[in-house]
Amino acid sequence: MSADERAGAVFVALADPTRRAVVRSLAERPTVTASALATELPMSRQAVSKHLAALASAGLVSGRREGRETRYRLTPAPLDDAVRWMADVGAAWDDRLARLREHVAG
Repeated sequence: MSADERAGAVFVALADPTRRAVVRSLAERPTVTASALATELPMSRQAVSKHLAALASAGLVSGRREGRETRYRLTPAPLDDAVRWMADVGAAWDDRLARLREHVAG
């Protein structure tokens, strides 16, 4: 998967406000269970698990079995691809706007 595709997967996963809330919650602690997240969010553990699966498919979350529970942790590395993509797009627009300013001033 290319960096552009990885960034796209991150954007798709974070397009949902509930998933962004899950990421925020995971960022505040080392690990958490789906059951613990469900107590913080207005949804069932099964719904939280589906959101965690979507975040995991984008590489933003990983799970590890501990006894009968799975503990999830944030894996922020894929955010680097998304940030890099935004920086590249921003730089390209800065360049275009600078050329437009030169053209208009010229």
